[in-house]
Amino acid sequence: MPEKSLTLIANHPKQRLDKFLLAHLPGYSRAQAQTLIRDGHALVDGAPQKTGYKFKGGERVTVQFPPRAETSVEPEEIALDIVYEDEHLAVIDKAAGMVVHPGPGNETGTLVNALLARYPELADMMDDSETGDRLGIVHRLDRGTSGLLVAARNRSALLALMRQFQARTVDKVYLALLEKRPDSNTGLIDAPIARDPRQRKRMAVNRAGRSAQTEFEVLDDDFQGDRALVKLKLLTGRTHQIRVHLAFIGCPVVGDAVYGRRKQRVKMKRQFLHAHELAFDHPVSGERMAFVSELPVGLRAVMEKLR
Repeated sequence: MPEKSLTLIANHPKQRLDKFLLAHLPGYSRAQAQTLIRDGHALVDGAPQKTGYKFKGGERVTVQFPPRAETSVEPEEIALDIVYEDEHLAVIDKAAGMVVHPGPGNETGTLVNALLARYPELADMMDDSETGDRLGIVHRLDRGTSGLLVAARNRSALLALMRQFQARTVDKVYLALLEKRPDSNTGLIDAPIARDPRQRKRMAVNRAGRSAQTEFEVLDDDFQGDRALVKLKLLTGRTHQIRVHLAFIGCPVVGDAVYGRRKQRVKMKRQFLHAHELAFDHPVSGERMAFVSELPVGLRAVMEKLR
Protein backbone atom coordinates (compact mmCIF):
# COMPACT_ATOMS: atom_id res chain seq x y z
CA MET A 1 0.00 0.00 0.00
CA PRO A 2 1.59 3.36 -0.96
CA GLU A 3 2.22 6.03 1.63
CA LYS A 4 -0.67 8.38 2.28
CA SER A 5 -0.77 11.73 4.08
CA LEU A 6 -3.53 13.56 5.87
CA THR A 7 -3.69 17.16 7.09
CA LEU A 8 -5.99 18.18 9.94
CA ILE A 9 -6.63 21.35 11.91
CA ALA A 10 -6.72 21.15 15.72
CA ASN A 11 -9.65 23.26 16.85
CA HIS A 12 -9.86 22.09 20.48
CA PRO A 13 -7.36 23.81 22.79
CA LYS A 14 -5.82 21.63 25.52
CA GLN A 15 -6.70 18.37 23.70
CA ARG A 16 -3.85 15.86 23.69
CA LEU A 17 -2.23 15.01 20.37
CA ASP A 18 -2.70 11.24 20.76
CA LYS A 19 -6.39 11.64 21.61
CA PHE A 20 -6.82 13.99 18.64
CA LEU A 21 -5.39 11.36 16.28
CA LEU A 22 -7.51 8.62 17.85
CA ALA A 23 -10.64 10.65 17.11
CA HIS A 24 -9.66 11.28 13.49
CA LEU A 25 -8.14 7.95 12.42
CA PRO A 26 -10.80 5.20 12.18
CA GLY A 27 -9.30 1.78 12.73
CA TYR A 28 -6.34 3.02 14.80
CA SER A 29 -5.92 2.14 18.45
CA ARG A 30 -4.44 4.64 20.90
CA ALA A 31 -1.21 2.63 20.93
CA GLN A 32 -1.00 2.84 17.12
CA ALA A 33 -1.67 6.60 17.22
CA GLN A 34 1.08 7.05 19.80
CA THR A 35 3.48 5.03 17.64
CA LEU A 36 2.79 7.37 14.72
CA ILE A 37 3.71 10.31 16.95
CA ARG A 38 6.85 8.76 18.45
CA ASP A 39 8.11 7.69 15.00
CA GLY A 40 7.73 11.22 13.65
CA HIS A 41 4.83 10.43 11.32
CA ALA A 42 2.50 12.98 12.98
CA LEU A 43 3.80 16.55 12.94
CA VAL A 44 2.31 19.65 14.54
CA ASP A 45 2.96 22.74 12.41
CA GLY A 46 5.74 20.79 10.73
CA ALA A 47 7.52 19.76 13.94
CA PRO A 48 7.49 16.50 15.95
CA GLN A 49 5.85 16.59 19.37
CA LYS A 50 5.34 14.26 22.33
CA THR A 51 2.20 12.09 22.57
CA GLY A 52 0.92 14.24 25.44
CA TYR A 53 1.36 17.54 23.59
CA LYS A 54 -1.67 19.78 24.25
CA PHE A 55 -2.95 22.05 21.51
CA LYS A 56 -3.20 25.81 21.84
CA GLY A 57 -5.78 25.82 19.03
CA GLY A 58 -5.52 26.18 15.27
CA GLU A 59 -2.39 24.04 14.78
CA ARG A 60 -1.97 22.11 11.54
CA VAL A 61 -1.43 18.38 12.09
CA THR A 62 0.14 16.43 9.24
CA VAL A 63 0.03 12.64 9.37
CA GLN A 64 2.20 10.61 7.01
CA PHE A 65 1.10 6.98 7.06
CA PRO A 66 4.07 4.61 6.74
CA PRO A 67 3.74 1.44 4.69
CA ARG A 68 2.38 -1.26 6.97
CA ALA A 69 4.34 -4.42 7.55
CA GLU A 70 2.97 -7.36 5.64
CA THR A 71 0.21 -9.05 7.58
CA SER A 72 0.03 -12.81 7.62
CA VAL A 73 -3.25 -14.21 8.85
CA GLU A 74 -4.15 -17.61 7.48
CA PRO A 75 -7.72 -18.76 6.78
CA GLU A 76 -8.87 -21.70 8.89
CA GLU A 77 -11.95 -23.85 8.46
CA ILE A 78 -13.58 -23.29 11.85
CA ALA A 79 -17.31 -23.75 12.41
CA LEU A 80 -19.19 -20.52 13.16
CA ASP A 81 -22.75 -19.89 14.29
CA ILE A 82 -23.86 -17.46 11.57
CA VAL A 83 -27.06 -15.68 12.59
CA TYR A 84 -27.30 -13.58 9.41
CA GLU A 85 -25.20 -12.92 6.33
CA ASP A 86 -25.40 -11.06 3.03
CA GLU A 87 -22.82 -9.74 0.58
CA HIS A 88 -21.95 -6.83 2.89
CA LEU A 89 -21.85 -8.22 6.43
CA ALA A 90 -22.29 -11.18 8.75
CA VAL A 91 -23.68 -11.44 12.27
CA ILE A 92 -22.03 -14.17 14.34
CA ASP A 93 -23.03 -15.72 17.64
CA LYS A 94 -19.54 -16.13 19.08
CA ALA A 95 -18.81 -18.97 21.45
CA ALA A 96 -16.99 -18.29 24.71
CA GLY A 97 -13.33 -19.26 24.46
CA MET A 98 -12.84 -17.94 20.92
CA VAL A 99 -10.48 -14.99 20.52
CA VAL A 100 -11.73 -12.43 18.00
CA HIS A 101 -8.46 -11.20 16.47
CA PRO A 102 -5.01 -12.82 16.20
CA GLY A 103 -2.37 -11.54 18.58
CA PRO A 104 0.65 -12.68 20.58
CA GLY A 105 -0.15 -16.14 21.90
CA ASN A 106 -3.30 -16.37 19.77
CA GLU A 107 -2.06 -16.43 16.18
CA THR A 108 -4.50 -19.15 15.08
CA GLY A 109 -7.98 -20.40 15.87
CA THR A 110 -9.47 -16.91 16.05
CA LEU A 111 -12.68 -15.51 14.64
CA VAL A 112 -10.68 -13.65 11.98
CA ASN A 113 -9.05 -16.90 10.83
CA ALA A 114 -12.51 -18.45 10.53
CA LEU A 115 -13.95 -15.44 8.70
CA LEU A 116 -11.10 -15.43 6.16
CA ALA A 117 -11.90 -19.03 5.29
CA ARG A 118 -15.62 -18.33 4.87
CA TYR A 119 -15.22 -14.94 3.18
CA PRO A 120 -11.92 -14.92 1.20
CA GLU A 121 -12.62 -11.37 -0.01
CA LEU A 122 -11.65 -10.12 3.47
CA ALA A 123 -8.01 -10.61 2.42
CA ASP A 124 -8.42 -7.51 0.22
CA MET A 125 -8.51 -5.44 3.43
CA MET A 126 -5.15 -6.61 4.73
CA ASP A 127 -2.74 -3.78 5.54
CA ASP A 128 -5.28 -1.06 4.73
CA SER A 129 -3.98 2.31 5.95
CA GLU A 130 -7.46 3.51 6.97
CA THR A 131 -9.04 0.42 8.49
CA GLY A 132 -5.89 -0.94 10.06
CA ASP A 133 -5.64 -4.68 10.64
CA ARG A 134 -9.34 -5.15 11.41
CA LEU A 135 -10.04 -7.53 8.48
CA GLY A 136 -13.78 -6.93 8.79
CA ILE A 137 -13.92 -6.74 12.57
CA VAL A 138 -16.10 -3.80 13.63
CA HIS A 139 -16.14 -4.47 17.39
CA ARG A 140 -14.86 -7.18 19.70
CA LEU A 141 -15.97 -9.44 22.49
CA ASP A 142 -13.63 -10.71 25.18
CA ARG A 143 -12.44 -14.28 24.86
CA GLY A 144 -14.62 -15.39 27.75
CA THR A 145 -17.72 -13.54 26.53
CA SER A 146 -20.24 -15.17 24.21
CA GLY A 147 -22.87 -13.67 21.96
CA LEU A 148 -23.56 -11.38 19.03
CA LEU A 149 -20.94 -9.65 16.94
CA VAL A 150 -21.16 -8.03 13.48
CA ALA A 151 -18.37 -8.28 10.90
CA ALA A 152 -18.09 -6.45 7.57
CA ARG A 153 -17.34 -8.25 4.32
CA ASN A 154 -15.97 -5.28 2.43
CA ARG A 155 -14.19 -2.00 3.13
CA SER A 156 -17.14 0.34 2.55
CA ALA A 157 -19.37 -1.69 4.88
CA LEU A 158 -16.63 -1.73 7.52
CA LEU A 159 -16.20 2.04 7.45
CA ALA A 160 -19.97 2.61 7.53
CA LEU A 161 -20.41 0.32 10.54
CA MET A 162 -17.42 1.85 12.32
CA ARG A 163 -19.01 5.28 11.93
CA GLN A 164 -22.19 3.98 13.57
CA PHE A 165 -20.22 2.69 16.55
CA GLN A 166 -18.39 6.01 16.82
CA ALA A 167 -21.72 7.88 16.66
CA ARG A 168 -23.15 5.53 19.34
CA THR A 169 -26.17 4.59 17.23
CA VAL A 170 -25.54 0.85 17.66
CA ASP A 171 -27.56 -0.83 20.43
CA LYS A 172 -25.59 -3.39 22.44
CA VAL A 173 -27.33 -5.23 25.30
CA TYR A 174 -25.66 -7.85 27.51
CA LEU A 175 -26.76 -10.28 30.20
CA ALA A 176 -24.57 -10.93 33.23
CA LEU A 177 -24.86 -12.79 36.51
CA LEU A 178 -23.33 -10.75 39.33
CA GLU A 179 -21.79 -11.87 42.60
CA LYS A 180 -23.78 -9.17 44.42
CA ARG A 181 -27.08 -7.49 43.67
CA PRO A 182 -26.78 -3.77 42.87
CA ASP A 183 -28.32 -1.42 45.43
CA SER A 184 -31.03 -0.30 42.98
CA ASN A 185 -33.10 -2.10 40.35
CA THR A 186 -31.90 0.23 37.61
CA GLY A 187 -29.06 2.67 37.28
CA LEU A 188 -26.34 4.30 35.22
CA ILE A 189 -22.67 3.71 35.92
CA ASP A 190 -20.85 6.80 34.66
CA ALA A 191 -17.14 6.40 35.34
CA PRO A 192 -14.19 7.05 32.97
CA ILE A 193 -11.93 4.12 32.10
CA ALA A 194 -8.21 4.01 31.36
CA ARG A 195 -5.47 1.42 31.37
CA ASP A 196 -4.50 0.43 34.90
CA PRO A 197 -1.09 2.05 35.54
CA ARG A 198 -0.13 -0.74 37.94
CA GLN A 199 -1.20 -3.67 35.75
CA ARG A 200 -1.01 -2.76 32.07
CA LYS A 201 -3.09 -5.73 30.91
CA ARG A 202 -6.05 -4.49 32.96
CA MET A 203 -8.35 -1.50 32.68
CA ALA A 204 -9.54 0.59 35.62
CA VAL A 205 -11.82 3.47 36.54
CA ASN A 206 -9.65 6.58 36.36
CA ARG A 207 -10.62 10.25 36.33
CA ALA A 208 -8.10 10.83 33.54
CA GLY A 209 -9.62 8.07 31.40
CA ARG A 210 -12.10 8.12 28.55
CA SER A 211 -15.79 8.68 29.25
CA ALA A 212 -17.71 5.44 29.83
CA GLN A 213 -21.38 4.82 30.63
CA THR A 214 -23.22 1.56 31.30
CA GLU A 215 -26.93 1.24 32.08
CA PHE A 216 -28.14 -1.73 34.15
CA GLU A 217 -31.44 -3.31 35.12
CA VAL A 218 -31.94 -6.18 37.56
CA LEU A 219 -33.94 -8.95 35.90
CA ASP A 220 -33.79 -11.71 38.52
CA ASP A 221 -32.39 -11.89 42.06
CA ASP A 222 -33.70 -15.29 43.15
CA PHE A 223 -30.23 -16.79 43.58
CA GLN A 224 -28.01 -17.96 46.43
CA GLY A 225 -25.59 -15.49 47.95
CA ASP A 226 -27.36 -12.26 46.96
CA ARG A 227 -26.47 -12.79 43.29
CA ALA A 228 -28.49 -11.18 40.50
CA LEU A 229 -29.02 -11.49 36.77
CA VAL A 230 -28.84 -8.07 35.12
CA LYS A 231 -29.36 -6.60 31.69
CA LEU A 232 -26.71 -4.09 30.64
CA LYS A 233 -26.72 -1.53 27.85
CA LEU A 234 -23.45 -0.08 26.67
CA LEU A 235 -23.66 3.63 25.92
CA THR A 236 -19.93 3.69 25.13
CA GLY A 237 -17.55 0.94 24.05
CA ARG A 238 -14.41 0.90 26.18
CA THR A 239 -12.19 -2.14 26.62
CA HIS A 240 -13.59 -4.45 29.35
CA GLN A 241 -16.14 -1.72 30.14
CA ILE A 242 -18.90 -3.88 31.65
CA ARG A 243 -16.53 -5.93 33.78
CA VAL A 244 -14.66 -2.86 35.04
CA HIS A 245 -17.84 -0.91 35.82
CA LEU A 246 -19.53 -3.76 37.66
CA ALA A 247 -16.42 -4.43 39.74
CA PHE A 248 -16.23 -0.69 40.47
CA ILE A 249 -19.70 -0.71 42.10
CA GLY A 250 -18.83 -3.85 44.08
CA CYS A 251 -20.89 -6.25 41.95
CA PRO A 252 -18.37 -8.21 39.84
CA VAL A 253 -19.42 -10.66 37.15
CA VAL A 254 -19.57 -14.28 38.27
CA GLY A 255 -16.57 -16.15 36.89
CA ASP A 256 -14.51 -13.03 36.17
CA ALA A 257 -11.05 -13.99 37.41
CA VAL A 258 -9.49 -10.66 36.35
CA TYR A 259 -11.83 -8.06 37.84
CA GLY A 260 -13.83 -10.24 40.21
CA ARG A 261 -13.05 -12.20 43.34
CA ARG A 262 -9.56 -13.60 43.77
CA LYS A 263 -11.07 -16.90 44.78
CA GLN A 264 -14.09 -17.65 42.62
CA ARG A 265 -17.05 -19.14 44.48
CA VAL A 266 -18.59 -20.60 41.31
CA LYS A 267 -16.44 -22.92 39.23
CA MET A 268 -16.55 -21.67 35.64
CA LYS A 269 -14.11 -21.61 32.75
CA ARG A 270 -15.46 -18.24 31.60
CA GLN A 271 -17.20 -15.16 32.96
CA PHE A 272 -21.00 -15.09 33.02
CA LEU A 273 -21.33 -12.38 30.37
CA HIS A 274 -23.31 -12.74 27.14
CA ALA A 275 -23.91 -10.29 24.26
CA HIS A 276 -27.67 -10.73 24.14
CA GLU A 277 -28.95 -8.09 21.68
CA LEU A 278 -27.40 -6.18 18.80
CA ALA A 279 -29.06 -3.59 16.55
CA PHE A 280 -27.62 -1.33 13.83
CA ASP A 281 -28.46 0.21 10.46
CA HIS A 282 -27.56 -1.84 7.41
CA PRO A 283 -24.53 -0.09 5.82
CA VAL A 284 -26.11 -0.12 2.33
CA SER A 285 -29.91 -0.20 2.66
CA GLY A 286 -30.07 1.81 5.89
CA GLU A 287 -32.64 -0.66 7.27
CA ARG A 288 -32.56 -1.09 11.03
CA MET A 289 -31.50 -4.65 11.84
CA ALA A 290 -31.95 -6.26 15.25
CA PHE A 291 -30.75 -9.64 16.52
CA VAL A 292 -31.17 -11.60 19.75
CA SER A 293 -29.07 -14.44 21.18
CA GLU A 294 -30.44 -16.33 24.18
CA LEU A 295 -28.21 -17.46 27.02
CA PRO A 296 -26.13 -20.55 26.15
CA VAL A 297 -27.09 -23.85 27.77
CA GLY A 298 -24.03 -23.79 30.02
CA LEU A 299 -24.90 -20.42 31.52
CA ARG A 300 -28.52 -21.43 32.07
CA ALA A 301 -27.26 -24.52 33.91
CA VAL A 302 -25.14 -22.32 36.20
CA MET A 303 -28.19 -20.25 37.03
CA GLU A 304 -30.23 -23.30 37.93
CA LYS A 305 -27.51 -24.59 40.26
CA LEU A 306 -27.54 -21.28 42.10
CA ARG A 307 -31.31 -21.18 42.67
